[in-house]
Amino acid sequence: MLRLGRPSDIWFKPALSVLAAVAPPNLILLALGRLDLAMYTMAGSLCALYAHNRPYPARAKVLAWVVLGMTGGLAVALLTASLTTDAVALVTVGALLAAAQKVLCDATRLGPPGNVVLTFISSAALFVPQTPGQVPGRLGLALAAGAWAWLIGMAPALVRPHGPERRATAHALTAAAAYAATDGVGDHHVRTRAAAAAAVHTAWQTLLSARPTQTRRALERLVVRAEIALAAPADTDPTRLRGWARRLRGTGPVLHPGDLVDDDELLGADAEVAATAPSPWLRLGALAPIATRTALGCAFAGYVSLALGVGRPYWALVTAASLYQANVTLTWRRAVQRVVGNLIGVLAFAALVPLTRLTQAALVLVCLALNFGAEALISRNYWLGSVCVTPMALLVTEFARAQDSGRLITDRLADTFVGAVVGFVAAVVVTDRRAGDRLGHALTAVERKREQTARLLAEPCPAPGTLESARRGLAAALVDLRATADAASGEWWQRLPEERVVAAEQCGHRTLAATVRRQGLLLDRDATTEAEDVRR
Repeated sequence: MLRLGRPSDIWFKPALSVLAAVAPPNLILLALGRLDLAMYTMAGSLCALYAHNRPYPARAKVLAWVVLGMTGGLAVALLTASLTTDAVALVTVGALLAAAQKVLCDATRLGPPGNVVLTFISSAALFVPQTPGQVPGRLGLALAAGAWAWLIGMAPALVRPHGPERRATAHALTAAAAYAATDGVGDHHVRTRAAAAAAVHTAWQTLLSARPTQTRRALERLVVRAEIALAAPADTDPTRLRGWARRLRGTGPVLHPGDLVDDDELLGADAEVAATAPSPWLRLGALAPIATRTALGCAFAGYVSLALGVGRPYWALVTAASLYQANVTLTWRRAVQRVVGNLIGVLAFAALVPLTRLTQAALVLVCLALNFGAEALISRNYWLGSVCVTPMALLVTEFARAQDSGRLITDRLADTFVGAVVGFVAAVVVTDRRAGDRLGHALTAVERKREQTARLLAEPCPAPGTLESARRGLAAALVDLRATADAASGEWWQRLPEERVVAAEQCGHRTLAATVRRQGLLLDRDATTEAEDVRR
């Protein structure tokens, strides 16, 4: 749970983005002597953390929706705070907001940092005294900072307009090379194959959300190469794939592999079959258990915190909201990581307090450094990022006025344990009974796609494009099956048809390999292999 992984390929992008988005508003407020308003500008500035893996046309839309969603949650929180001071009512509203934010982020597949930042801002705002007349001005600050964050998020397009697509393609090639290096055998080839299939699927989704250009066309051809390696690892040269990936991570022109068959066959409109995501609204039903877990876990965490006399129950609420993952097993891992990170983070806060009390400028600069550190470290392990997030959250409370640091530490520790324990209990109690049904549907989809592809393979001359479309559809179904099986396997009560899942995956990948051979897409085959294919 606590082992450090490799940092993300783009760890510096969210880290630098949030630094550039938070620094100017905070420094302006510092110059004006109004750091008490920093929480509202931070609501907009933190939107710069989102959508770094999306092509810029799609990123523009996503960031705009994130800013509007952040402002909407803040508006509900500020309006509620201006109408009532009843702590139980505030916790209840915070829990409902947290559940709505979790569901919307998961349904739209927003990506990191997900709902946690949205919930942190709205929950904290609930417990700041307000009057109705102050709400519009404070929302205006959030929108202005959000517009600045939007500009920060879009600025790299001026330098590297196809950066996200290149990175997604490079990741698919690297993952496919890792699988090809196993030759499809060995103890770890199943896990490596699943990772490669997911990377290829993600690359297609990224490319198909970008505008059609010659660069995108060239990248699609490289993703096809990754697909071929996934289907026939023993006939693929992993060194060549890694070389292509290295070139994509640079700034040179995109490679155009010239050994593929006609583009109209491989890269036509049928390619979108494998990458078209279902409507977010169709996923809402499947998210009902996670919504219930979030609402009940956050509410009861806040109520218990109030019963213990903790001054900031929203910390317990946010801790609970941060736990909920795809299943109970992952939720338990996140709970442990959250507690460990918060404990070390509280120690870091105690060490930093004397420095931040020197001047308000020192307070602002330390918070900026912690913002950067959190995003730079969190991709290695969640607990490591929490080591920076925890002191930052504690120091933000001092923007308005100095606080009793001993009381802050006590409250934070109490809320951390309350939120983790109550939140995890809610995850165990509220079971996802539909996980088995979703797995059954995914298995049926794979078997149906495989049968369709096998029928086309049996035809002497399939219609143009149909075999490629079937191959992509089967590949997408296999990715969905593996993700659904992994999610269902983490529910403590669930018994999975493991033999059926393994058999479906094996048959599906064998069919993919047969399809690749039928299409004549293999690279670097020697004369013996070629002659054998002709005889077949």
